[in-house]
Amino acid sequence: MTAAAGAPSPVSLFSLSWGPGSWSLSLQFSPWLVAAFAAAIVLLILLRWRVWGLSLKTFEIDQAEIGIGNQKLTFKPNLADRQIAYAIWVELSTRKIGLPLDFDNDVISEIYDSWYSYFSVTRDLIKGIPVSQIRRESTQAIITLSIEVLNQGMRPHLTRWQARFRHWYERQTKRYDSDPAGAQVLDPQQIQSEFPNYPELKSDMERVNQGLIRYRQKMYELVMQS
Repeated sequence: MTAAAGAPSPVSLFSLSWGPGSWSLSLQFSPWLVAAFAAAIVLLILLRWRVWGLSLKTFEIDQAEIGIGNQKLTFKPNLADRQIAYAIWVELSTRKIGLPLDFDNDVISEIYDSWYSYFSVTRDLIKGIPVSQIRRESTQAIITLSIEVLNQGMRPHLTRWQARFRHWYERQTKRYDSDPAGAQVLDPQQIQSEFPNYPELKSDMERVNQGLIRYRQKMYELVMQS
């Protein structure tokens, strides 16, 4: 069948020919097909770069702001890194650990319970990160920062104060509860304010808390980075 007069000639994307005399088989592709295939490969690479590769923006975290050192972490986070930061931000935002302290209403022993739970949650989160992601420099930076927040930011305070305060607080609450005359009925906030060196404990806890709040804010900024 011949093409109608004036109609465009059909474009052949590829052709296959056989040479019986030379016993050869040749396959020829149209430049259009090669160009389309190359464009698809480039598009796939760009999508993979956007979703799993590096972001175009560099993110920086100053450890001095969080109270765990003087270094500055600079890296280019990808989507997986932001997912890790989001999980950390949620934990910090839904626990007393990442919110401002109010010693007129907060109970110190309950704050310590929240801090202890955060240790466990962070360890589980880090252990759950796939090995393929840990190899990335940006993911390593977030993991290192998270561990340092635990070991350098929180642990020194807990080591110094938690056992001393809990032991004293339990004895005090039992003493008031066992008062046969019922002369003194104190709320937990009033009892904890009588702790020896209470101003020092309170100041150190506020210092750690402010660092955690700034850490939570950094995780939020990382999540929202475009």
